[in-house]
Amino acid sequence: MDESAALETTAARAVETADRDRVLWSDADREWASRAAAAIVGERASAEEFLGRRAQLVLERVGTRQPAVTRTVRGIRWRPWVGVVTVIAAFVLGLLIDRIGGGSSINLLAPPVFALVAWNLVVYVWLLVRPLVLRRGAAGPVRSVLIRAASVRVSGDSSRADAATAARRTVLAALPRDWARVAAPFYGARAARVLHLAAAATALGLIAGLYLRGLAFEYRASWESTFLGAEQVHALLAVTLAPGSWLTGIPVPDVAAIEAIRAPASENAAIWMHLMAGTVAVVVIIPRLVLALVAGLVERRRAKNVVLPLDEPYYRRLIAGWVGEPARVRVIPYSYTLEPEARAGLEAIVARAYGNAAATIDEPVAWGDDWVSPDAAGQPQTVLPLFSLTATPEDDAHGAFLAASGTTVALVDESAFLARWGDDAQRRDDRRTAWRELLEAHGSVPVFVDLADPDLAAAEAQLAAAASAHEGNGRPDGRSR
Repeated sequence: MDESAALETTAARAVETADRDRVLWSDADREWASRAAAAIVGERASAEEFLGRRAQLVLERVGTRQPAVTRTVRGIRWRPWVGVVTVIAAFVLGLLIDRIGGGSSINLLAPPVFALVAWNLVVYVWLLVRPLVLRRGAAGPVRSVLIRAASVRVSGDSSRADAATAARRTVLAALPRDWARVAAPFYGARAARVLHLAAAATALGLIAGLYLRGLAFEYRASWESTFLGAEQVHALLAVTLAPGSWLTGIPVPDVAAIEAIRAPASENAAIWMHLMAGTVAVVVIIPRLVLALVAGLVERRRAKNVVLPLDEPYYRRLIAGWVGEPARVRVIPYSYTLEPEARAGLEAIVARAYGNAAATIDEPVAWGDDWVSPDAAGQPQTVLPLFSLTATPEDDAHGAFLAASGTTVALVDESAFLARWGDDAQRRDDRRTAWRELLEAHGSVPVFVDLADPDLAAAEAQLAAAASAHEGNGRPDGRSR
């Protein structure tokens, strides 16, 4: 999926997941979008093609109702002029540097050219060690700033404090965050490309300004030092200007020549300017252009092959409905027998969170029994352990069950607790904390629900967030964790 389709698909996801109460986009709208997209792309299309076409339909219809959503999508797209302006500004910055040492005199031991070279060498070292000190995919401050600069934050009309306004605000807040997560790989390469080009432009502007001013003014080269003599200065310049000497074929003057221009003496700086320009070209301009080319190739490849988190329940549900193979959801109560009312609430939550999933609710696992997963015929499935908040969490029992199931999300029903202790907030918070500590110790995220009176929107959001937190942690047996 290319960048444009990925952005539209992410925007459609933001609309359908952030609008929990179906204010902007109803269930009927969702079903229409899926049916229409399936009819358009046909049976031979890929899942990405189906999702991309469906996203277009979602945004087209939502845009007629909430123009702020489509404005945000347009505003968040990458604008190439941002990179062009950045590079031009960098060149002008280099061009306008009007001091090389001091006035028309070049201090050979302290020209800004050497500072530019030193800074770029530090950058090259950082690029080499960065993979060792930062986790893979981590965004540095410069990359984060560039991503924000390339995006326009669009806020909706706040004059109407109704449900639609609140839903729109939630969608507009979720979209940039979701897109930053999806776009991070190629936006990182894009930021690198722009910054490498800007660095090369700064160096080129500095050299261009140096030569342009040299046409109207005579630069004089000299040096002075409290601690260094002519031999040490010659050795230092021979190393520092070696790249420029190699490129231009101009040798660095010998010790006697350097001694002869010790302050207050000086000489015409043309030779030194050529050596400095050659050094900047070899150390800064050429490497930066090569790095920009590499970053550009990486950016192009990644922008044409954007990877969406298709393991998320949202995408799994859409794809399963399109191919006609419903997702498999299996709920396993542990030492907890569901009342009919609670079972109905559980079925409603599963239907809301997983769509037309083929859901099964197992017989309760007895206290202390080991749980063994039966053969699922090689088909992936989502396993949801179900506990009761009235039970005291114990590692030997509940912990062992979690370890055997290997799940990363678990439901904790509060209905029996509320029926027994009512609205005792302190007691409920204490019990929630105990369950949260046990589940997190076994790598699971708790989702607290009241099956007797379920908040379907909240349960759907919590299950989606829990699945996103464990994105990519699929089990080797094919079962979704």
